[in-house]
Amino acid sequence: MSTPESTSMSDLYSAYAAGRLSPAFALMVETQAAIRDDIAVDIAVSETIAGAMLEGEERELLSPNAFERALKALEAFETEDAALRDAAKQAGEGVNELLALPEPLRTRALDACAQGGWNRLTRGVSRLDLSGNSYVHTHLYRIEPGAAVPQHSHRGDEYTLVVQGGFSDHVGSYGPGDICRKSPSDTHQPIADDDGVCLALAISEGGLKFTGLLGLVQKALRK
Repeated sequence: MSTPESTSMSDLYSAYAAGRLSPAFALMVETQAAIRDDIAVDIAVSETIAGAMLEGEERELLSPNAFERALKALEAFETEDAALRDAAKQAGEGVNELLALPEPLRTRALDACAQGGWNRLTRGVSRLDLSGNSYVHTHLYRIEPGAAVPQHSHRGDEYTLVVQGGFSDHVGSYGPGDICRKSPSDTHQPIADDDGVCLALAISEGGLKFTGLLGLVQKALRK
């Protein structure tokens, strides 16, 4: 399952518990669960149900030395994670904020910061590309208090999880742990709250379609 196909968020959590969610959306679910206890409970219930169903499946033997290979993989991950943190501390804007993010988003963001760093989108708005090799667009936005993401529509469904601070658009306001969902027919302009920096994880398959002058620039770059 590459993207959520249902309007029910419970289906999203069920897909995660069953291991059918893409890495990008799994990142969003895990981060949301780290912020909101009620979401963590929903996921735990889904995992319990999935585990009960798995108990009824026919068992398979592990391959030789599977346990030893798993331990080596964990050790390699911890070593790589420490190296990423050291590299990120030498990077630029927002590193302390990244270090305060919940896992697993923190590791992904530090990795992106060490590899490429923040890209300035417009005044007061920067973003980190967390997409990696995935076709799914995954970005962490950093929006200064009162700053606005340029008005845009979407080439596909977009899910934006507020990790820190908050923002508003013409539909409503969103705070930590809230998810703003937009379809390709929606156009909006998120504006960060005045009381602090907003960090938001945005995931979509199609990317953004900007309007106005930035939209003209975007079209020109695509030619």
